Amino acid sequence: MKKDFNIILAGVGGQGIITLTRILAEAALIEKLDVKTSELHGLSQRGGSVETHVRFGKKVHSPLVKQTGADLIISLEAQEALRACYYGSKKQTVFLVNDFIKPIFGVKKVSSISKIQKELKKFSKKVIFIPASKIAKEELGNEVLAGVFLLGYASFKKLVPLTPASILKAIKRVIPKKYLELNEKAFSLAKSHD
Repeated sequence: MKKDFNIILAGVGGQGIITLTRILAEAALIEKLDVKTSELHGLSQRGGSVETHVRFGKKVHSPLVKQTGADLIISLEAQEALRACYYGSKKQTVFLVNDFIKPIFGVKKVSSISKIQKELKKFSKKVIFIPASKIAKEELGNEVLAGVFLLGYASFKKLVPLTPASILKAIKRVIPKKYLELNEKAFSLAKSHD
């Protein structure tokens, strides 16, 4: 692993961004890495933007990812991936995006997935769109599990330098017992998807 690894998690309130941040931080700690996190959210409880930063490595001094400094951007809402472009770098950043679009109040026409993909490709050579909300709803009955599904995808495809075993152990530590089995299924389900 290089000196440090920088992740931006983006989405809207209610999608579990803060929980995903805690899982990633816990997994990094399990692997005995130094980890720092930061969260930026305004009206997140009302469906507004949520953005968190997760940085880990041998020694991390700041919780914030610098401009063009993200190695991985996981966006649970496609339009929010556009907000995160500030952190993207053509040579290093991977965008992993849920192809879900949440309508914006008062806006009649929102961007299409194809337009968003085209824009993101200006900031990264590797842009991956996955229908995570659809998969989570159809196969697990709850689209909120899309985030854990994407985290599983990132882990199994080696987009994040943390082992699936460490992330699964972190899920067991972070997720309340009554939701644990469903979250473990969401994580493992990603292994069989391309």
